[in-house]
Amino acid sequence: MAKQLKITWMKSFIGYPQTQRLTIKSLGFKKLNQSVIKEDCDQIRGQINKVRHMVSVEELDEA
Repeated sequence: MAKQLKITWMKSFIGYPQTQRLTIKSLGFKKLNQSVIKEDCDQIRGQINKVRHMVSVEELDEA
């Protein structure tokens, strides 16, 4: 099984470009301070990199 990432949306996107707003939505966020769990892949890492100032990322260990 691949590694998983726990991504938490920590900062509002008010005042940021539309592309960053759409990236937050495409990661699956609906509300501020919400967390989502995604598989660790290059596409997700690229999205996280684009909005790294608004999210926090935690790597989950596989049990």
